[in-house]
Parts: sequence; C-alpha cells; structure tokens
Amino acid sequence: MLLSELTSDEKSLIDLFILIEEFVFSSSNTSISKLDHIIEACQSAIEGIESPLDQVEILINEIFVEHMFIDNVKPVWPVVAFQMKTAIDYRILAPTLKAVILRHIIEACYFEADLVFVPNNTMIRITCDDSYAIIFDPVNGESLDWNQLDDRMDELGGDPSDIELASIDSNVLIVEHLSALKNALIKELSFEKALKCVDILIELRPEDPIERRDRGFLLHQLDCLKVAYDDYQYFVDKCPKDPAAQLLKLQLDKITVVNNILH
Repeated sequence: MLLSELTSDEKSLIDLFILIEEFVFSSSNTSISKLDHIIEACQSAIEGIESPLDQVEILINEIFVEHMFIDNVKPVWPVVAFQMKTAIDYRILAPTLKAVILRHIIEACYFEADLVFVPNNTMIRITCDDSYAIIFDPVNGESLDWNQLDDRMDELGGDPSDIELASIDSNVLIVEHLSALKNALIKELSFEKALKCVDILIELRPEDPIERRDRGFLLHQLDCLKVAYDDYQYFVDKCPKDPAAQLLKLQLDKITVVNNILH
C-alpha cells in the first residue's frame, strides 16, 4: 500500500515525505500547520512588488533571514532533522527534506519551483519569468551565478551545451531521503526504524546489494541472524570484490561451520 502511494503521481512530494515519516516513526500526527504562518508571511513580504526577480530575492531573504532557515552543511544530520514538526520548530532540517519544504513554500507563493542536481548538491530552481531563473542551496540559501553554475556543471564532463539541468525525479528524492534517514537512525542505534527505511528502499530497488547488506546488518542487530544470513550472502555474491564482502564471507563461513556442528 505504501509503495503504491510513493510511486503514484497523485500526491505532492511533501505529502509523500509525510507518509514516509508516519510509517517509519509509527505516528499519525505529522503536521505542517506551522508552515501556513510562514507562507502567509512570505506572501505578504512580496505583495505589491512588481518585478518577479525582485519578488524572488525578497522571498529568499524572508525564508532564510526573517524565518531563520539559514544553516550550515553538516557531515551528519540528527534524526530530529528528518521529522517535520521538530525540524521546523528547531530550524534544523536535513537537506532533502528542507528542499521539499522550501519548494512547498515557494509554490504557495505562486512561483514555479523544482529541485535540480548541481554537483554535488540538490538545489532549488525558481523560475522568475520566461528567461530568468534563480538556483540556490536549500541549506544556506546561497544562490549560484552563471559562472559558478558552469564551473559546477563542468564536473559532469562532456560538452556543457549538451547538459540539461533536468528536474530530479520524485523517486530519486525519496531514495536520497530514506538513505540519509536510515544512516541517521543507525547512528542513533534505532535499528527497528532504520529497518523500516531499508524495507522501503528494497521495495523501490529490490536488486540493490548495498540495501540487502544493510538489511542483513539491521536484522543481525535485532537478533534475526538466520534471516540476515541470506541478505549477507546476496551481497557477497553480487559484490565479491568489495572489502566488506570479503570480510562478511569469512564470517558466513564460520556461521555455516557452526550450523553443521549443531545439526
């Protein structure tokens, strides 16, 4: 049921992130009502401004300065940064979640916005008019000028004129969000919740050996070694040259020996 909703085009991206949060944290009271006040303030800030470009610049300032959404990049984001209510309350939002929330605010202010990948970040693009757009970092609010954008895109290689800055697919964003949340939960030893993330990821990418390895690890931590064994073995078979696979193979061989003795 959850998978069919996550792959549906009928729900907005922010609604999909709410579904994920409610599933992982077994809650049914995820609320974004506080965003309504922020949206109203943003709408008021740009009211009466004629130039779309001026409106966008004022809107970004309103979000990041007046409502204190400015932040610094962190190597690891805590679990609270992935839960909408606490994340908004404390102004500590994981990058993908923050990008989705900011897009929601911007579109409520009647601008077209989408999320794009600019090495090495997911960024927000606001279309001001037919010929101008602003691309900015959702974490710190800093926008890119054309030279900075060209430099970033050069990292992709090839002819820059052939590179299209396409919108990121919703499934890609969901996977990015779930992967980051999984890692945060593992770091905080919330293995059961992390397992829920992995279960969704495997539904979305059933043949991904890394997710199978992570599910094996989480099942192992939850004392489900017999079930974890198959996931470990899958990872070893698919990634035999991976250093982690070589170490796991030694452990699996020992488990097999022990099982033979017991039987």
